[in-house]
Amino acid sequence: MGFSTMLTNTVISSMESLYTNTNKLIQEVQGDLGKLAKNTDKDGIHLFENEIQAKIDIIVSNCERLTILVNKEQPTRRASAKLRVDQLKYDCQHIQAGLKQLQQKRYMLEKQERDREELMSRTFAANDQDTAIQIDHAVQHHDRLAFSNREMDNMIMSGHGVLENLKSQRLTLKGAQRKILDLANTLGLSNTVMRLIERRTYQDKFILYGGMIVTLIIMFLLWKYFS
Repeated sequence: MGFSTMLTNTVISSMESLYTNTNKLIQEVQGDLGKLAKNTDKDGIHLFENEIQAKIDIIVSNCERLTILVNKEQPTRRASAKLRVDQLKYDCQHIQAGLKQLQQKRYMLEKQERDREELMSRTFAANDQDTAIQIDHAVQHHDRLAFSNREMDNMIMSGHGVLENLKSQRLTLKGAQRKILDLANTLGLSNTVMRLIERRTYQDKFILYGGMIVTLIIMFLLWKYFS
């Protein structure tokens, strides 16, 4: 066995191991996000969020290493390997967005609780003519915050539904792309056609990221308006 063959086998083995570990870590973080959404422990929630963020950092680092290994793959395997790594990057961005949404929801709930505690602890003078006005203003402010929180929950649920649909479509497209790649390897499609496939995948990612950014901007504007 030649040196180049041994080197290629080593790269493939290292890449497969790193890919498997990264994919397993992504699934673990997805489960952690589900637990975080139901977590009511105020004292431990910050620590739990930090643990999730640390895992996401490892995933990002692994994706960067995988990108380097993809470039060392043989040309016949490079397109397929790149597609798998791009899928990991997409999943990583998905869980990062999910963590940010849960954190924003927690920040809003904590602000509402602080506002309620401030309202309950406020003392009013018996002859204070502005007492009624201050109470009405505080109640209205609380109602607006409650409404904003409900709207934010609805948007998060809607966004979650959209992301789940995109995930389902991604799995369908992933299977189709895998079949196309297998067919391409069998029929020996030209490099031009392969580049067109990769360009379409690249454009689809821009559409997805644009939709996520627009959704976050709308959520921010609603929160800003109602608060």
